[in-house]
Amino acid sequence: MMSKIVWKNLIINLTSLFGGFLVTNGTLVEAMAHSPGDRSASSTLPFETNAISIPATVPTDSVKSLDSTLSQPEIIQANNFTPTVLDKPSLEMAPMAQINSVFQLSDVTPTDWAFQVVQSLVERYGCISGYLDKTYKGNRSLTRYEFAATLNVCIECINKLLVENTSNLVKKKDLETLKKLQEEFATELTVLRGRVDNLETQTATLQEENFSPTAKLVGEAVFAITDEFNQQSKNSTVFQARVRLDIQNSFTGKDLLHIRLAAGNTNIFNLKGGGVEGIQTFNFGNTNNSIYVDWLSYFFPIDKNTQGYVAAVGGVHYDFVPTVSSYLEGYDSGAGSLSIFGQHNPIYLIGGGSGGGFTYSLSKNLSFSAGYLADNSDLVNGNYAALAQLTFTPNDQFSIGLTYINAYRKFAIFDTGSNLASVGTNLANGGGFDFGTVPSKVNAYGVEFTYKFSPQFAINGWFSYINAEFVKLGTGDIWTYALTFAFPDLGKKNNLGGIVVGVEPYLGNASEFALDAKNDIPIHIEAFYKYQLNNNISITPGVIWILSPGQNSENPDAIIGTIRTTFLF
Repeated sequence: MMSKIVWKNLIINLTSLFGGFLVTNGTLVEAMAHSPGDRSASSTLPFETNAISIPATVPTDSVKSLDSTLSQPEIIQANNFTPTVLDKPSLEMAPMAQINSVFQLSDVTPTDWAFQVVQSLVERYGCISGYLDKTYKGNRSLTRYEFAATLNVCIECINKLLVENTSNLVKKKDLETLKKLQEEFATELTVLRGRVDNLETQTATLQEENFSPTAKLVGEAVFAITDEFNQQSKNSTVFQARVRLDIQNSFTGKDLLHIRLAAGNTNIFNLKGGGVEGIQTFNFGNTNNSIYVDWLSYFFPIDKNTQGYVAAVGGVHYDFVPTVSSYLEGYDSGAGSLSIFGQHNPIYLIGGGSGGGFTYSLSKNLSFSAGYLADNSDLVNGNYAALAQLTFTPNDQFSIGLTYINAYRKFAIFDTGSNLASVGTNLANGGGFDFGTVPSKVNAYGVEFTYKFSPQFAINGWFSYINAEFVKLGTGDIWTYALTFAFPDLGKKNNLGGIVVGVEPYLGNASEFALDAKNDIPIHIEAFYKYQLNNNISITPGVIWILSPGQNSENPDAIIGTIRTTFLF
């Protein structure tokens, strides 16, 4: 970091170079050569930009994005393992167009000690420009590479003046000093020009290889070897695969259209009791290897505080609602926990299909989400689920959500639109009764939280009570709760360790509805370790242990072992 004296000498000598006001000598070169503010070639260049990340996805029968706390409206939560970054320059740091007068800079005034210096560089040679917010930011520290970048601009400006036969504006003394500076900063100037050439080459390559100027194609392939072990198990070791291709299109830079194709051969294990406890994320999408459109949705800003969402196919609540579940939330991809249960509160799995929703930022720390989804495109007379949620995020470490869902379910309660249960016991999904599966009117209440103790450790948790009025039978009490422990960057950057301890959705008063039904608690214990081989490949070994599957302690425990390999492209 340069001292104020060195910085002042630098400005004065630059003025001497380009304005001819002061004498020039070797002081500038010496000061820059030994400045304590020197950085490597990887240092940032003068004008930095901030990117707004719009999570896109190659989801599953669900969707969403990154850290699950949606405190800002421009963050679209889509279930995504590969975020699409649309660069949007920060008003504070993005460069503005070339200025013609120093008075265009709001933070440079005639009373400033360097006013005449800046005025000369701006108005005589056009070497200096400001930021998009019309500031100059003269108090920023300077590195050799930043100085070289500015010097390169001045060289080009002076060359342009000479070509245009305005050499009478360029003094011989200035040219001599410019030559000395070019020699001193020859290495830095070469590096910067090399960077520009590389960027131009990469840009040309991208333009030639991009299949569409506005669309991006991303994909995920999951391959898994998995088996379920117990003394009475009839399941066997299987090799399963699921592939998803997501066409993502942005029309304004702030919106995102998803058209996702899927194919797979994944089936679930048959557990005692007939439930789907322990179902894994890649089990979404069994198409017998046929290709079909499993997700069609559109994210868009309504105003500066509101993010909208509509879905024609495969929509789920956690497309647009913060799940408040850091790190283990994989949005049914191959990036988070092994199980669907381990990702987030099962309350988000009540309903799915077609419909829409929004998230509105009430303040910096508080947001409100609401949405309506219906199965099979029947928005009025069929299965539906209406959601409302308040999310409070007082800081970067802690977030909590309060969720309510009102729904009517003809089939499984925890069904995202496929007429198949995605989590919980058979009894908790309205099945296994003496009358078979029965429809239900649902009122669900949930609370979920996350707390990041450090960048390497976080705890997530949830609790939900679901009041299900089974048609012509009575009211059922369904419960689910869990604590999950996440260990990001465990052993290596981008690795992830995870532990899940909880209770999958179960019917607490099942004995009132079915003969021989038990009210035992189906405990879910899971441990996994995702090892990131490189940016595109990860391997995740893990185990899922279900105690009292089918909410019956007489059923043998289910132990599921899996080695999951995920490819991103």
